[in-house]
Amino acid sequence: MEADFVIVGAGSAGCAMAYRLSEAGASVLVIEYGGSDAGPFIQMPGALSYPMNMRMYDWGFQTEPEPHLGGRVLATPRGKVIGGSSSINGMVYVRGHAKDFDHWAESGATGWSYADVLPYFRRMENWHEDADAEWRGHEGPLHVTRGGRANPLFNAFIEAGMQAGYPVTRDYNGQQQEGFGAMEATIWRGRRWSAANAYLRPALKRPNCGIIRALARRVVIEDGRAVGVEVTRKGRTEIIRARREVVLAASSINSPKLLMLSGIGPGAHLAEQGIPVVADRAGVGQNLQDHLEIYMQFAASQPVTLFRYWNLWGKAWVGAQWLLRRQGPGASNQFESCAFIRSKPGVEYPDIQYHFLPIAVRYDGKAVAEGHGFQAHVGPMRSKSRGDITLRSNRPEDAPRIRFNYMSHPEDWEDFRACVRLTREIFGQPAMAPFVKSEILPGANVQTDAEIDDFLREHVESAYHPCGTCRMGRADDPGAVVDPEARVIGVDRLRVADSSIFPRVTNGNLNAPSIMVGEKVSDLLLGRTPLPAQNLEPWVHPAWQVSQR
Repeated sequence: MEADFVIVGAGSAGCAMAYRLSEAGASVLVIEYGGSDAGPFIQMPGALSYPMNMRMYDWGFQTEPEPHLGGRVLATPRGKVIGGSSSINGMVYVRGHAKDFDHWAESGATGWSYADVLPYFRRMENWHEDADAEWRGHEGPLHVTRGGRANPLFNAFIEAGMQAGYPVTRDYNGQQQEGFGAMEATIWRGRRWSAANAYLRPALKRPNCGIIRALARRVVIEDGRAVGVEVTRKGRTEIIRARREVVLAASSINSPKLLMLSGIGPGAHLAEQGIPVVADRAGVGQNLQDHLEIYMQFAASQPVTLFRYWNLWGKAWVGAQWLLRRQGPGASNQFESCAFIRSKPGVEYPDIQYHFLPIAVRYDGKAVAEGHGFQAHVGPMRSKSRGDITLRSNRPEDAPRIRFNYMSHPEDWEDFRACVRLTREIFGQPAMAPFVKSEILPGANVQTDAEIDDFLREHVESAYHPCGTCRMGRADDPGAVVDPEARVIGVDRLRVADSSIFPRVTNGNLNAPSIMVGEKVSDLLLGRTPLPAQNLEPWVHPAWQVSQR
C-alpha cells in the first residue's frame, strides 16, 4: 500500500487536499479511523446536535479539570467520521477577519496574509448570492448558502443591532465583517455540505485516490525523512508508504499527538513517555486556543420559536419534511442571523461574535427552556489564554491530555462581562420588544461583576474551535512546529495541514479557514506557484479608536 501522498485524516483540510492532489494527477491515500457519514443524523442540518454527541461519530475527547472554571471538565468534540468535524459541526461558514491573516503573516507565517489567502477562499467556495466577484467565489466545490430567515426573530435581531447603533453588513465574509447580518452555512439543497460531500466523494471517483479505514499510530521516519504511516487495520499493524510526502490533517488534537508519538515534540516530555526523540520541537502541543461562549437565553412572549417542534410529533414532522423533500426546519441549521462587534473603543476590528438561535437549547440538546424561548451564543474572539496537548501514554489508542487553561488571562473576564452587558442592551431594543418576555440566563438578578463572573465560571462552554497546537512560523522560531510551507521543522517530507497550524485563532468558526489551509497546502505540495495575491482593502470602522460602534 503506497501512494505519492499519504494524508492522515479525512476532515476539512484532508478532504480538500485529496481533491486537489488527485485532480493534479498525483496518487493519494487518505487514512481515516472513522466510519460512514451516511444517514439523517449527519446529513440533515437541523439534526446538528446529534452527531457531535454520538460516540460513533465523535472521538469523545474531554478536557482535564479546568482550574479557572471550578474544576469543570468540558467536552471537546472532534469528528471521527468521513468529513471529520465538518460532518458534526454547526455548518456555519466564516472565513475570519482579514486582519487575522495579516497577523499570521506578521507572526512569521510569510505568505499567509489576507491578500495571500483570499484567492484560496475564492477558489474553494460556490457562493449562491449576488456579490462583488473580487471578494467571493462562485465556481468552487464548497456550496455556501443563506437560510430563508422566515422566522421573524432572525430579522428582529438584525434590526435590534441597527437600533443599538451598530452597522449592518451585507456580507461578513466579504469586505466588511463588522456588523449585524445574515449568517452563511455549508448547506446545499437542504443537506449538510461537508468537506466529504464537497471534496472527498468527487476525489474518490478518480482511480488515483483511495481511502484506508485504519488507526494511525505514528509517522515512520527513516534517516530524518517521513516515508510512511504505521497503522492498525483489522487488528494488524501495517505501514502505508508515501513516495513523496506524508501530511497530517488529523485535527488540532490528534495531529500534535501523532507528531509526539512519532518522536517529534518536547524532548523531555517524549523521554518521560519512553519515545525516542527524532526532532526536539518545544512547540508541539503548545499554543492551544479555543473560543468560549455563553448562551444568553430569553423567554418569548409569542409562540414563534422552534419550541413548537420540541416534542415527539413535532420532531417526526420535521424529519418527514426533510426526508421526503429536503425542506422545512430540518433543512436549516437555524443559525440564520449573526453579528460581529467590537467590545470597546480602541479595538480595531470585531472581537465578539453572535450566533442567534430561535430556540433556547444547549448544543447537546439535553436542556430546553420551559416553553418558547430564544438565545444568542456570544463570546470573545481573541482570548489570550493558552493551553496544551500532551501525551497520556505512548499508546496510540489512548486519548491525549487536553488542557485549554480557559479564562486564565484577566482580560477574558473583562471581555465576557462586556458580552453580557452589550447583549442585554441589544435585546432591550424596540425591535425585540414584541418578542422578549424575560431573561432566562444569566437572569435579571445577575448584575455585578462578581455575579457575572460566578455565572461565567459555571456556564461558559466551548464553541468547539480548538487550534494552534502545531503553530506555523519562521523556520528559526524555536516555538514554531511548521514553516510557512507547512513543513515540519526538523523532518523532511512531512507536513501538517489543519487548524493546528494556525498561529492565532481566527474570528469566527474554523471550518472555512481549515479548508482554505488544505487548498493552499495542496499547491505547496505540488510545487506550484501560489495563486496571485489580491490586495483588497477590508472595511474597518473609521472611528474605531474612539468609538465602540
